Amino acid sequence: MTNLLIFGLGYTAKRIAEEMRTRGWQVDATGSAGNVDFTDRDAVKVALDRASHVLSSVPPDRRVGLDPVLDTYGRNFGKAPSQRWYGYLSSTGVYGDQQGAWVDESTPTIAETGAGRRNARAEADALWVKLGARVFRLPGIYGPGRSALDRVRDGRARRINMPDQVFSRVHVDDIVSGVVAALTSDAPAGAYNLADDLPASGNAVTEHACQLLGIEPPPLETLEEANLSEMARGFYAENRRVANGKAKRVLGWQPQYPTFAEGLGSVLGSQS
Repeated sequence: MTNLLIFGLGYTAKRIAEEMRTRGWQVDATGSAGNVDFTDRDAVKVALDRASHVLSSVPPDRRVGLDPVLDTYGRNFGKAPSQRWYGYLSSTGVYGDQQGAWVDESTPTIAETGAGRRNARAEADALWVKLGARVFRLPGIYGPGRSALDRVRDGRARRINMPDQVFSRVHVDDIVSGVVAALTSDAPAGAYNLADDLPASGNAVTEHACQLLGIEPPPLETLEEANLSEMARGFYAENRRVANGKAKRVLGWQPQYPTFAEGLGSVLGSQS
C-alpha cells in the first residue's frame, strides 16, 4: 500500500486526503482532524518512516519567518528508504506585484529578487523547491463554504473601484486534481501554478455571484472608503495574471472549472 503523510489537514488538504483514500492509499495527517499530533515527535517520526509521499500544507510562521515542518522535521526527510516524493502547497503571492502582467514558474519570486517586504511564504517556497519537492503555487482558493456566494449572502462582499486590478483563482477541486496527478504520475520536482484560465477582477466575480443569487451587487467604493483590514488591503496591493501552462503540459492537468462562472455555478448547485 502507498503511504501519504500530510502535514496540516486544512480546507484543501482534507479533500486531497479523501481522494487518495478512495484510491486505496494509506493517509496519515497532522492537524485537528488528523491522526498524528504534530508536536509528538515520536509519532511523526513513525509516520515519516512509513511514508512514501509527504505533502505539507502548513504555512510558514510569519513572526519568525520559518517553515515549521522543515524546521522541526526536515532533518528526518529522506531517512526512510520508502520516501521518494515531497510536495508543498504554496501561494502565487510569492511572485509579488507584477502590475497585471502574466507570471509563470520561470518568473523570479520575491525570495529570489529581494523585492518588497520580507516574505516568509516566498522563502519557504524556495526551501521546498531546493529540497526537490513538487511545489504547487495556488492563487485565491474557493469552493463549497468558501466563495463569493458566501460573502454575498453574509453581506461581506465588496466592490472596489480599481478598474485595472485582476486576480487569479482556482476551485478547490481543481487543486485536488492537480496534486493527485503529480502524486500518481511521479511528476518531476519543481514549481507548478494551479490557477484557472481566466484572471478577472474581484468585482466581476462578486457581480456574477450576485446575479446567481438574484441580489443587487454592493455599491462601488474606493479603497479608502472600504476601510479594509491591513490583510485585505495587502490583497489589493498586488496585481498579476497567473499562467497554468506548465501544469497542463507536464501533469496533463485540465481545470474542471476553467473560469469563475463554471466554478460558482458548481458551488451553488452543491448547496441547493
